[in-house]
Amino acid sequence: MPDSKSDVLQGTLDLMILKTLESMGPLHGYGIARRIEQVSSDSLSLNQGTIYPALLRLEQHKWIKADWGTSDTGRRAKFYSLTRIGRRQIAAEEENWTRIVETMARFLSPSNG
Repeated sequence: MPDSKSDVLQGTLDLMILKTLESMGPLHGYGIARRIEQVSSDSLSLNQGTIYPALLRLEQHKWIKADWGTSDTGRRAKFYSLTRIGRRQIAAEEENWTRIVETMARFLSPSNG
């Protein structure tokens, strides 16, 4: 029986994080993960072992930056936000994913073949 929650498809998490920060502004890691789950109608489940390595990778690429702040619960937390490079990367990633979706649609189309 399939799981009700899907694993995040390889390569999609970076774009989901970037788009979340683009639409929501600065968020801490937990907030980013919950927002991605919410937008996916809870069909995706992200844990710390998934979200934090991705945030570190995006920070190393200089697509996002982190600043310390205080969460809604009063705890100290890193808040992530887009950089100028990250905003440009969104456009490149969206173009790439549009191409991938169009290609997969051709394979999944009943008229293919």
